Amino acid sequence: MRAKTKIITISLLGLAVVLFFAWRMLRPLHVFTVAKHFEYPLVTKIPPPLGNLSATTCGACHRAIYREWTTSMHSRSWTDPYFRTDRRVEGNEQICLNCHTPLARQQKFKVLGFHGGDKFDPILAPNPDFSPELQRQGVTCAACHVRHGVIYGPFSREAMRDAPHPTRQWENDNEVCARCHIAPDKNRGVFLKIPPCGTVSEIRLARKEGPRSKTNGRPLLKIPPPIPRTGARARVPKAGSPSPDGSVDGYLGRPVPPGIATAGCVECHMPRVQRPLMAGYPSRRGRRHLWRGGHDPQMVRQALSIRFRAEKPRHGSVAYTLTITNTGAGHYVPTGVPDRFISVDLRLLGSDGRTLKHEHYKLTRFIMWRPVVIQFRDTRLRPMVPQHFIIKADLRADPAPVAVEAVVRYHLLPAAHRRKDKLPKNVAPSSTVFRKRIMIHAPG
Repeated sequence: MRAKTKIITISLLGLAVVLFFAWRMLRPLHVFTVAKHFEYPLVTKIPPPLGNLSATTCGACHRAIYREWTTSMHSRSWTDPYFRTDRRVEGNEQICLNCHTPLARQQKFKVLGFHGGDKFDPILAPNPDFSPELQRQGVTCAACHVRHGVIYGPFSREAMRDAPHPTRQWENDNEVCARCHIAPDKNRGVFLKIPPCGTVSEIRLARKEGPRSKTNGRPLLKIPPPIPRTGARARVPKAGSPSPDGSVDGYLGRPVPPGIATAGCVECHMPRVQRPLMAGYPSRRGRRHLWRGGHDPQMVRQALSIRFRAEKPRHGSVAYTLTITNTGAGHYVPTGVPDRFISVDLRLLGSDGRTLKHEHYKLTRFIMWRPVVIQFRDTRLRPMVPQHFIIKADLRADPAPVAVEAVVRYHLLPAAHRRKDKLPKNVAPSSTVFRKRIMIHAPG
């Protein structure tokens, strides 16, 4: 009888384990926590006398800024085919819209609350203020600059006293980046050192881990200094608190997190420029609205210092070393979603161009997604920490190599993911950021 009871108990425990793992394999996967400031889209009051929040309205005066914004991924955050496909595959969850179309007026449905308090299961209702035109503009001007019916920016009210709309100065130039680029991670079953999209969290970690200078304790990165501020700053009302016009919005919901002011977001991704804010105004220091990142090969090259060289020959062979150092980004490279990676290929080439030897490396986050989320390795480029990749050439071999080639590529999407989502090659393409060939000796 005892043996039978033991067998039944073990069987029930085994069944429970199987059911648990089956549930973990099939349930919706959420690898970040919805922070208080991110529960709802941004409620915005249209600043007088604009009439609407369209980027084209802003662009009527701020023409140079508008032209730059149209070239950015921010302007395509809703229309980007990779995002549209990936969101559909993941079940068209509303929470994705709070970054890609962050304004309440950009979403077809209003968020009234959440079923059972689950932030991934909102209670929705038709939105009478929905604007399809505004939705297509993705991360538009108002997403960063409009709060409580006021235009916020880097200039003081004294400097903007001739503006045709109400203006105020925000606390620091990096604060608007925080709402989407801080992704907290407190979910059960998720064991990640850095949340998948938590670039600001990654900057903090990199500062703790990376080498420090003896003079100021900061990483020696090629990040431009911020533009000096002038004029008195007005405190921005916190989300969830009454605003000057009596409304409530959900911008940050808490003070700007420590370190955001020196995160270097705008210093790198919005380069300095000297120009008038609008036609007829005097020239002043400002920033370009480009936000270039992994989608732009030139921006990736700017972040990396790459050297490819031959070492001293030893015993008839030569080692060729490729050294890559992240000298221009305060975060890891690549950053953002774990899909992105860098590939390194080193090849020995024969006289006919045939590959005699091939070394392949992948710089990425190695993550198991089911049944629990665990990161095993992270081979990405930390700030100011060089990585070395070596291929050896035996000069006495037959056939002897005549050249060695190094190629570094930046990939926005792995091939397996592309096949799964049935995406064409021109969507989220890879780009070559470095290629160099060193001749060993003439053939024959």
